[in-house]
Amino acid sequence: MTTNAQALPTRRADLLERLRDCTRYDIAIVGGGATGLGVALDAVTRGLKVVLVESHDFAKGTSSRATKLVHGGVRYLAQGNIALVREALHERTTLLHNAPHLAQPLAFVMPSYQWWETPFYGVGLKMYDALAGKAGLGKTEFLGRDATLASLPQANPAHLKGGVKYWDGQFNDARLAITLAKTAALHGALLVNYCKAADLIYKDGKVAGLVCEDTETGAQIEVHAGCVINAAGVWVDELRQKDGAANAHDGRRPTKAMVAPSQGVHIVVDREFLDSEVALMVPKTADGRVLFAVPWLGKVILGTTDTPRHDLAREPLPFKEEVDFILSEAARYLRRAPKKEDIRSIWVGLRPLVKPQDDDGDNTKGLSREHTVLVSRSGLVTVTGGKWTTYRAMAEDVLQKCVDKRLIHCDKKPVTAHLNLLGAGLAGAAPVSISLPAGGHSYGSEAVQLLVMPGADVTLTPGLTEAMVRYAARNEYARTVEDVLARRSRLLFLDARLAGTLATRVAAILQEETGQDPQIDAFFALVQQYLELPA
Repeated sequence: MTTNAQALPTRRADLLERLRDCTRYDIAIVGGGATGLGVALDAVTRGLKVVLVESHDFAKGTSSRATKLVHGGVRYLAQGNIALVREALHERTTLLHNAPHLAQPLAFVMPSYQWWETPFYGVGLKMYDALAGKAGLGKTEFLGRDATLASLPQANPAHLKGGVKYWDGQFNDARLAITLAKTAALHGALLVNYCKAADLIYKDGKVAGLVCEDTETGAQIEVHAGCVINAAGVWVDELRQKDGAANAHDGRRPTKAMVAPSQGVHIVVDREFLDSEVALMVPKTADGRVLFAVPWLGKVILGTTDTPRHDLAREPLPFKEEVDFILSEAARYLRRAPKKEDIRSIWVGLRPLVKPQDDDGDNTKGLSREHTVLVSRSGLVTVTGGKWTTYRAMAEDVLQKCVDKRLIHCDKKPVTAHLNLLGAGLAGAAPVSISLPAGGHSYGSEAVQLLVMPGADVTLTPGLTEAMVRYAARNEYARTVEDVLARRSRLLFLDARLAGTLATRVAAILQEETGQDPQIDAFFALVQQYLELPA
């Protein structure tokens, strides 16, 4: 096992050479989001030989577009899903312990504008505390009007009665994904982004590997594995359809889609609209969804929506009614209402909600937020659904299913519940960290490596140095300007216009480091999309 993170073989040529050289893996994983990366780390730390391929960048899809909350799910409690809430609360504590540089407790205040709201929601949140038990992050408090405004100075004071304060967690989703990838690589897994699973390999009617395609060159590589896990999130049905078509000779009906995509829109505005380190939470808006105003990395995230979507665009666009809805609901609860011209960035994620096989409806609000694991007749394992908070428990469930179906042999118990992720430092030690709100970096104990890299003293913008760009290319699998400014740093998500002004310089550094086209024109187009409002 590699012990020095700087020695991790994250250079593209090294990764592809390793992919070509290996004759067989225990597990091949398709999808480099929360689920796939979680499975890779769980499997490799149990001694299995693991490869993971991702057609784009790690966390390019849903896993970089969350509301940034590590939570038990207050609204799931209201739905009576106690088991899901209890599991998520347990996993919340695990994540905060294993990655303190990426996840921290966050206080929420639920303002009350009707006399009954404080006692009604307060009782439910006291139950939330009870389910958390010793894993609780703080006690729920009933607040009067003055205390509510002290916590949320920008809350709308008109008709405000009081509020309820409770605790959950917050995290940096894309940075956590990169950290999971690096931690899995540290333990010996091979992870390759920009490498598509173009097809499945079969032997005696059973899935036996993948035909992988390097999307930068078009070169194809065969990867043989005892077990193939389809963890492509909202895109899992593409590989399931290939599997179904390959086995259509047995007379079975065509493979039916298991994912009903739901679109969530997030709007980012300046900190002044909330002016607090406490988040605002509205449990029930006009459409029945929760509304959040969440402080994150020096900005405020407003969202989110839950709208059925039938296409699977990698960069889905918001609908006009979604933007209007978020802004109008925010205006009801904030002293100063954000306008369209105040938006710094707007981004959309597709949730992979699991669709009952006899359901052709469009009501995504009623679909399961839990994960589902299916094994086809040919042995293809598919996992989708769930949420970031429970990624680790999902990984355990997937591997248990693989063991039960005799697709892998593994006697070792999972160890990830007590495994510090890279950057967390030694167990029991406070991590050395650089956490820069302006750029959205959280390196933890890995930050010391930046101090000795070229460009450590060259600031591109507050929170982003030249060394950080070089580090992303050398140590964090970054290939394009988007990789750096959207996911290694979070600038595109925080302030798209600012990200656009840095693109040319970042592209030049990347080209020095990789020798490849850093895709700057594509990034400029993306900047416009993150600024452009639907007509």
